[in-house]
Amino acid sequence: MIAHIKKAPCPLGAVLFVALLIPRASAQTDCAEGNGVLDMAPLKNTTAQELIQKIGAEEAKVKEARAHYTYTQDLMVQTLNGNAVDGQFHEVTSISYDEKGKRLENVTFAEQSTLRGIVLSAEDMDDVRRFMPWILTPDELPLYNLTYAGQQHVDDLDTYVFHVEPKKEEKDKRYFQGRIWVDNHDLQIVKLCGKSVPEIIRKKKNQPVDVRPTFVGYRQPVDGLWFPAYVRVDDTLHFHVEAIHVREILKLTGYKRVGAAASAKP
Repeated sequence: MIAHIKKAPCPLGAVLFVALLIPRASAQTDCAEGNGVLDMAPLKNTTAQELIQKIGAEEAKVKEARAHYTYTQDLMVQTLNGNAVDGQFHEVTSISYDEKGKRLENVTFAEQSTLRGIVLSAEDMDDVRRFMPWILTPDELPLYNLTYAGQQHVDDLDTYVFHVEPKKEEKDKRYFQGRIWVDNHDLQIVKLCGKSVPEIIRKKKNQPVDVRPTFVGYRQPVDGLWFPAYVRVDDTLHFHVEAIHVREILKLTGYKRVGAAASAKP
């Protein structure tokens, strides 16, 4: 999210240039909610690498199957002054895929943004499309280091837990960084918590600063597979001139199968 000095509503995707804003993000998003005690005992009867490859194969099934569905994307972003909401952006979009697997978006509701102190950037919307509902397919595996952290009970599920970091960051490319929880039976991600990287830090006076908030996301079963369903952000983004409390809710609902389609694209 890009910060700006003026306390006035700004259009989605606008880029306002600011000077002397040196950000640091203080995460409040609760990654531990619903988690039991982490069992860090070594894996039995398999290796972490074997498990990672199986997870990639199962995640590929999720991505391919999701291209056969339409669903509703409901995004709410709010800025807060204390406990009171002082600005809001709300957009509802109908998502579908064409016969080649290209993502199609039809905005069915959008209100005028009244967000205070921040502007939603192109990277924010990329987070909504790609990283908040992140799917770890085999073609993505070579880009990341996955470190097995243990096993953990999450709500009613038993999961494998992995730390995820990009192996390297290439210019003009973005990645997920954080932790994933994988159902130990279906071997699909059921929870993730982290952020997209890299953050865009101003190097020159007239360049924008874009701070990435931490998010926690959950999936739900749809026709036997785990589909992205709900994402929450609750962060205080600290800038040199002010701290801005941001709350964000993303709901992905109403999955409806519509027929065969090619593999989905973000």
